[in-house]
Order: sequence, then C-alpha cells, then structure tokens
Amino acid sequence: MRAEMKLTLLSELDLPGIKKLRSGKVREIFDLGDSLLFVATDRLSAFDVILPDPIPDKGAVLNQISAFWFKRLSLAKNHFITANFEKFPQRLQPFRAQLESRSMIVRKARPLPVECVVRGYLAGSGWKEYRASGTVCGQALPADLKLASSLPEPIFTPSTKSDAGHDQNIDWKECTTMLGEEIARRVRDLSLQLYRAGKEHASNCGIIVADTKFEFGFADDGELILIDECLTPDSSRFWPADQYVVGKSPPSFDKQFVRDYLETLDWDKTPPGPKLPGDVIARTAAKYVEAFERLTGEKLK
Repeated sequence: MRAEMKLTLLSELDLPGIKKLRSGKVREIFDLGDSLLFVATDRLSAFDVILPDPIPDKGAVLNQISAFWFKRLSLAKNHFITANFEKFPQRLQPFRAQLESRSMIVRKARPLPVECVVRGYLAGSGWKEYRASGTVCGQALPADLKLASSLPEPIFTPSTKSDAGHDQNIDWKECTTMLGEEIARRVRDLSLQLYRAGKEHASNCGIIVADTKFEFGFADDGELILIDECLTPDSSRFWPADQYVVGKSPPSFDKQFVRDYLETLDWDKTPPGPKLPGDVIARTAAKYVEAFERLTGEKLK
C-alpha cells in the first residue's frame, strides 16, 4: 500500500518541452502560449516553509475544489477554462499520469498586487489584532467578541502578496493607493459577494467558512477576472459546523494536524522543515478529502 501511495504523490514537476513559468508553494505554472497550465502538487507548507513530506491527494483536492467553485460561482468572471484532461492539448496527453485530476487550463492574467481577504469570523491574525486593539486591519469591531465569534457583517481585510515570508495586512487607504479607488472597490465588492455565496453553500454542507482569500487579475483583453484558487482548504479557514463553539478554536479542514505537531517540536520555523509522522500525514490527507466530498457531494477522482 505504501509503495502504491508513493507512486501517486507529486512534489515536483517538469514537463519536457513545456515551459515552466514558476513554482509556488503548491502550484507549478506552465506556459501554453495562449493559456496557462496550473498543476497542484501535494506539497504542504507550514509557517511559510515547504515541508519534505507531501500529503496524498492534496493536489487533486485543491484542483477539483477550485474547479467546482469556478464553475458554480457566476458572480465574477474567472480564469478557468477546463480541468477535463480529455480536453487538454495533444502535447499534454503524454503526461496524463502527472496531470490528470490535479491540473487545469486557465486564461492568462496580470495579477493584482493585493490579496483580497474576507473574514466572517474572528480567528488567526485577526483575533490577535482584535485582542490588542479591538480592530482587525484597522476596522473597529464590537468590544464583546470572543475567539471564533461571528462578525456582525463580513469584512474585507486586504493584504500584500508574498511568495516568500508572511503576507502583510494593509488598511483600506493603502489598498486604494496600490490599486486605485475604482479597482479597489470592485474587488472588495466582488470578494464580499463571493464569500457570502460560498459561505451559504458550505453551510448547507455542514461547513463554516470562517475566512478566505481571493486573487484577481486583468486578462489580456483588460477584463478583471478571479484567478488562482477559489475557496479551498489552503485559501480558506473551514470549520465543521457541528463542532463549532464560540470562545474555542474549532478544528479545521486543512493542515491543522501538521501545525499542531510542529508546535510540539524544537524547530525554529526556518528551512529545512522537519519530517512528519505517518499518522499526521494520514489525518491531514483525510481532512482535505472530507472537505472536498462535503462541499461537492462527490467522491474524489
């Protein structure tokens, strides 16, 4: 069983004859000329360090959840073209084993330099700031909120983008300075609409979307579109509704088991990352798959 699992894991990828544009923390991006190939690997990062052990099925989960949302959410145009390998160009067909289920073809776009974060609940860095100042990204909130409290209304809390190191929260003024007021308002409004739509669907599946981040860019024709990933366990904080209690940090459908384990180690959170025990890998993989199956109502392909 372990030998079979190793054959299905993907940590790194090169496709002979296909130009690779970049490797992110999780995705490999290739240039197809008039479009891009996004490939979600099984890499996992924690505390901004890519760990040596991949998580089985993680790339397939991320890719297929994003495809589900891109096809479902019509509030904003997006970069998605297809995740059906049978419709991929002929020159990609020899790479079925590496690409099928974990890749999609998307429109090219020039990304905006801001990540569009929407928070509906108080958690993470927002909770830390609130405890210190009663604000989140400079936005004042009621004084009686607790950890994991639902906010009166979802709030837009943009951040800078960083491939290395931590993203930095910015306030609305800085966001408008970076994007211009018109574009800033457009992505703020779209982000809030997308969050509400995703939150409503997820709630029907027993999942609370505590927060999430979206990315936008300009396509070659100048159209503003949603890009990157959409409402995945890597870009969102998903909580099981039946285990949600105000005042406590709920379990989540992501790499929580990994973070909890790493916190027990004498590790300074700089590369190289430590190896993970088999049970931590297995429990993390199971949570990713559970999130996919709950949200889509389908079995992972």
